[in-house]
Amino acid sequence: MFDDKLKEECGVFGVYNNNEFDTSRLTYYGLFALQHRGQESAGIAVNNKGTILYRKEMGMVSEIFDDVVLDYLKGHSAIGHVRYSTTGESYAENAQPLVIKYTKGHMAIAHNGNITNAGKIKKELEEQGTIFQTTSDTEVIAALLSRIRIKYSTIEDALREVMTIIKGAYSLLIMTPNKLIAARDPLGMRPLVIGKKEDSYVFSSESCAFDSLGIKFIRDVEPGEMIVVNNEGIKSIQTEVPKKSASCIFEYIYFARPDSIMDGIEVYSARYQAGIVLAKEHPVEADVVVGVPDSGLAAAHGFAHALGIKYVGGFMKNRYVGRTFIQPSQEMRELGVHMKLNPIRSQIEGKRVVMIDDSLVRGTTSKKIVNLLKAAGAKEVHVRISSPPVKHSCYFGIDTPERKNLIAGNMSIDGIKDLIGADSLGYISNEGLLSTCKDGKRDYCMACFNGKYPMDVDDEEEK
Repeated sequence: MFDDKLKEECGVFGVYNNNEFDTSRLTYYGLFALQHRGQESAGIAVNNKGTILYRKEMGMVSEIFDDVVLDYLKGHSAIGHVRYSTTGESYAENAQPLVIKYTKGHMAIAHNGNITNAGKIKKELEEQGTIFQTTSDTEVIAALLSRIRIKYSTIEDALREVMTIIKGAYSLLIMTPNKLIAARDPLGMRPLVIGKKEDSYVFSSESCAFDSLGIKFIRDVEPGEMIVVNNEGIKSIQTEVPKKSASCIFEYIYFARPDSIMDGIEVYSARYQAGIVLAKEHPVEADVVVGVPDSGLAAAHGFAHALGIKYVGGFMKNRYVGRTFIQPSQEMRELGVHMKLNPIRSQIEGKRVVMIDDSLVRGTTSKKIVNLLKAAGAKEVHVRISSPPVKHSCYFGIDTPERKNLIAGNMSIDGIKDLIGADSLGYISNEGLLSTCKDGKRDYCMACFNGKYPMDVDDEEEK
């Protein structure tokens, strides 16, 4: 993942343990499987006989938790979180899960997504006397929930009202001394799935976290659905939802792991199909096809298969350079590309190369990769992108730049081609992309491509 790519905020994982599993270690391995969703900070909170214990820090999952910490985090339920910040600055206080005490007790909350009216809600709560300790919209949700909770006999009744007030994209895990609650936003923008391990229930941002842990995938949490688990069992509460859902299509393009299944669609299959569609829409005569690791690889295989062009592993990726290595300066971005990717000269030299990538946002990374291929001896470099041009900012948890910094929002495709130094450039069409997800259970949000937002947003910069 590179600095000028689109970035999604977080991953969540939760366990309600009715067996003798090691709750904290199961959560640890679940977060490890979701590390691709956030490499900035991580945390685990457990319910130990009504007391919530937790550990959260900046860094990767494997850097924060060891046997001593995991032995300390004993309990029958747990929620965990990995974070990449899109709302709130990057510092330890914003790490999750967020643990708070309030009039009715205490709870831990983990959140993936972005609340578009968080600023307005925060201002109103501050005027009523609420003091905030972080800059995260997760604390806004927690503060609103704790205030509304006073009116109701159960926290799920309070959460139902909260879900009518907060706007945006979210998957929530909330742990109290006697319950574990999962909730997905009414449009289903952020993913959330439920699984079962013997008699225990598990929630995750992606199904890939279940496979290696012996957890049986049950289903996706439905848009607007709240699932409550306690010692009496499990129940589903369906809140009011719009007629159409709006799942984030960038999950299939970039964010999710290829082995995950989301809303009935395998991510790898969607990406492979995108490569086939891209080949039909923008064919090219070439000698080899290469994919930019990692999310461009499946589309590259599909593209090569469709045109009968040889697919080669054109890059060696340094998997020991984390996202935190790349600093926000342009100089360090460029150094980061060199450190993360190195062309394999024997596969490139003297050949006409098709380079497949998942997205092109600012253009700086694509330009560097094209230059790397040409420096390795490529005769031609034809760039194909398995998503449409990103022309509009996202407000729902994807860290896009302002529109003025989105290259496709300000330049023609020919202009972008010349800027990145490619011999040709082609993007998949909006219709072509949608065709890769046609068998899914949802409708999709494609606002970053077409500017059609599924809800009202503060679109000042779009004007």
